[in-house]
Amino acid sequence: MRRLGSVQQKIPCVFLTEVRNEPSRKRDCQQFQVVATENVNPAALESDIHCAVATEKIDGTCCYVTTYKGEPYLWARLDQKPTKQADKRFKKHQYLQKTCKGFVWNVDEDFREVPESWIAAHRVQHENGHPVPDEHGHIPGWVPVDHTNKQYCWHASVVNYDSAVALVLKTHGEDEGLLEIVSIPLVDLIEQTLELIGTNVNGNPYGLGSKKYPVHVLVPHGVLRIWNPPPVDFQQLYSWFQECQEGRVEGIVWHCDDGTLIKIHRHHLGLKWPVGDSFLNTRPVVVHVDEKPDPDASEKDLFKSFSSINRKLFSCIQDIQFEP
Repeated sequence: MRRLGSVQQKIPCVFLTEVRNEPSRKRDCQQFQVVATENVNPAALESDIHCAVATEKIDGTCCYVTTYKGEPYLWARLDQKPTKQADKRFKKHQYLQKTCKGFVWNVDEDFREVPESWIAAHRVQHENGHPVPDEHGHIPGWVPVDHTNKQYCWHASVVNYDSAVALVLKTHGEDEGLLEIVSIPLVDLIEQTLELIGTNVNGNPYGLGSKKYPVHVLVPHGVLRIWNPPPVDFQQLYSWFQECQEGRVEGIVWHCDDGTLIKIHRHHLGLKWPVGDSFLNTRPVVVHVDEKPDPDASEKDLFKSFSSINRKLFSCIQDIQFEP
């Protein structure tokens, strides 16, 4: 399968959307709901979405592998966000106008400080040397994951910079129905984006690990292909999410031939997420991690833990537990 596009910015919905005056199903503090209409987004049609590769949208936090100080490094997503006052003005405009368009930012004063190591995501526009916010009022970007920063401790748990490797969940090379957790050189992931999932990420919708023995892995974007996707039609997509086992996912991301990414989220269709028995937890998974254990490593070190169950097959990723 060809290497698919990386996620560097907010991905547009496959349908045109509208704002409704009702509490968001996705964000507890948001008093409006963005929902899909039945009209296909012209951007999706321009990118020939009907010929695109449909993949499972994974519910975690976005990461990126690129160089830092000359070495391949894992980076965490960090959007530069507006100050409280600027955000209040932006949300008022959004509420009154039912759109984000037309709002004018003061790029020099309206945004919070970011770490010195922060970089803007690809394709972020710049004006007068400053990155410009997207339609959601954010400037997408990245910060390098350092083991000394507790804020990114779960990101740090899936990389070993001494060995320059990362823990990755992907489809098995010889069997698309089988998943595998492998240790992959960071250099082989360079310029890819991935989703960090696990015990302490986004409420753990896949039920991984436990509080005492958390489990986290990286999932490359586009790696979980949907083999029988529904047509790009509102009612058929709605039925697929409701009735098909393969539809028990957070959403779909289409990878178009021109590099454009298009998505649909269950919330766009008014459907609940997370759901019990997600499709990810219907697939068997084998562990192929055989790292030399660091004698000083904690009992909770993920590379040590996965190496202890190397070559073992599980009925699903949720069944991988490291309780003694």
